[in-house]
Amino acid sequence: MATAGKGSKAKGGAVRFTPSQPPEGAHGHVRFDEKLHDSAVMVTQERDGSFLVKVGFLKILHRYEITFQLPPLQRLGRDVCAVPVPNLNLRVIAVTPLPEGYSVKCEYTAHKEGVLKEELVLASEAGEGVSVKVMVQARVMDRHHGTPMLLDGVRCVGAELEYDSEQSDWHGFD
Repeated sequence: MATAGKGSKAKGGAVRFTPSQPPEGAHGHVRFDEKLHDSAVMVTQERDGSFLVKVGFLKILHRYEITFQLPPLQRLGRDVCAVPVPNLNLRVIAVTPLPEGYSVKCEYTAHKEGVLKEELVLASEAGEGVSVKVMVQARVMDRHHGTPMLLDGVRCVGAELEYDSEQSDWHGFD
């Protein structure tokens, strides 16, 4: 390791080897924090008060159960329900009040490739017209790119079968 020259400053965040670490080239174990920042569904609140839920990579034509938590929202109260939205790909299964907010469980069908955003709306059951918009964002891979590692809170519950004549071995008779 080179030493810092005269007048230069050492950079912060350098890797330091201690005698307990294996020497370069030796095989050791890689350790990760118990809860990696990128291993769970990410929920962020937007400026307009709505929420963006990033569920990571999914595979096309697969169905997923997605569970995420929203913080407590005074304006909604404790009893919250999903507003029926005409969306064939995203369906709310349950909204459960928790001491730290709400647990939302929904089912999502990855119907096309790319970055997809699907909207759901949660409302107060008291019926005062109070609601919050939640945008679920997924990055959907095509079927030829393997199986994505799913985030905590995302579970594959099935695959949709779709016949693709271009992928078929049957070519007919000419």
